[in-house]
Amino acid sequence: MICGSKTKSYLKSQNLKILGQGKLNGIVKISGAKNSALVLLASSLLTNEKIILENVPFLTDIEKMGNILKNLGVNLVRKNNQLEIDPTTISIKELPYELVKGLRASFFCIGALLTKFGEAQVPLPGGCNIGSRPIDEHINGLIALGADIVIEEGIVKAKTRGNKNRLHGTHIKLNCPSVGATETLIMAASLAKGRTTIKNAAREPEVQDLCQMLNKMGAKIYDSGKETIIIDGVNKLGGCTHKVIPDRIEAGTFLIAAAATSSSITISPVIPHHLEAVTDKLQESGSKITIKGNSISIKSKEIKGVDIETAPFPGFPTDLQAPFTTLMTIANGESKITETIFENRMNHIYLLNEMGASIKLNKNVAHIKGVKRINGMNLVGSDLRSSAALIIAGIIAKGSSNFYGLEHLDRGYENFELKLKNLGVKIIREISKKTFEENGYKIDPRSDKISKLEAA
Repeated sequence: MICGSKTKSYLKSQNLKILGQGKLNGIVKISGAKNSALVLLASSLLTNEKIILENVPFLTDIEKMGNILKNLGVNLVRKNNQLEIDPTTISIKELPYELVKGLRASFFCIGALLTKFGEAQVPLPGGCNIGSRPIDEHINGLIALGADIVIEEGIVKAKTRGNKNRLHGTHIKLNCPSVGATETLIMAASLAKGRTTIKNAAREPEVQDLCQMLNKMGAKIYDSGKETIIIDGVNKLGGCTHKVIPDRIEAGTFLIAAAATSSSITISPVIPHHLEAVTDKLQESGSKITIKGNSISIKSKEIKGVDIETAPFPGFPTDLQAPFTTLMTIANGESKITETIFENRMNHIYLLNEMGASIKLNKNVAHIKGVKRINGMNLVGSDLRSSAALIIAGIIAKGSSNFYGLEHLDRGYENFELKLKNLGVKIIREISKKTFEENGYKIDPRSDKISKLEAA
């Protein structure tokens, strides 16, 4: 997914071969959080001084955001999981469509570019096909901060109002606690004149991580992690060194995989309170959770069905709904999974049923009757998190499975199959002569059963 389709096409010619009924054992090193690193990269546009980001994961989404920054004139130097970002040579303010079409997080750049330069042009964003994810909250908030915005031919064109070259502080109340909108408006307000108050703000750890880094850069942001965030605008921001928080979604995925396989593993480093909603449900379903410092250990045997409903942080994360659904397919008893955040985030249900699960889907509510066994088969991921869910399904299934859709998986999981292999899972990445569509492994388009496969 680098500046076009080369990487994406290459990944489409790869697949994972998984031998099922595996067990996990060992320690998993958790990578830096993708969703945090992406917005931290965007925030580097706010300064003219060097930023050093540590604990940055190797992911195609990160690479794509890096290419967007390079296109703007930013100089990037990677040393292992460290990125040195030099924004002193930014030369253009418009982002090209071919770079942003597959990465929704690219839209976060609009707040930084607008508040720093007084204008910005950003194409409407792309990303996983999991729902509409409107940008109304971003737009309305920027207008409240003093921007004139028009959308023409898919391009969002923003400019500070009148002859003013700065945005101005204001009171903003979000209709929903959108993470992206909260982050965009925090960045925009950081260089605005005066005080901005954002009510009903997102409380996610990634938002808090952004605020911590901006404050290191000289911003004045108060009460991140609370429903109301206050930002006192400053005249300029400087450089800093910042370490990306651990990826709570990757951590949760491995905990769920361990529960699904009746295994015992330890994950580290993590920030345990970021995962409380997940560990609470895992304990409720029968797993034993032990927390020591920045590590979490799980020991699982029989799993019983429990209900979950996705919600903004500190609720159960939508990004772990699909993996948890896989866990519930083999749980004792019945469970109900309710997706409240994205309308198209049940793409994995059809394939889980094909494997032998018993799931009835009514809009965004899945009613699951646990079965004793599911069977391996050819699997196609349609978005990032459903891909992780289907790989877990392949691990617990009887027989072998071939998973296709690595262009989705590699967007958000660093060395996923290698980490699984180190835990004892029999899994290898294969290179085929043909893509999975040409091989006939693409899901039969009985389209009412599953939404489009196309995604970033």
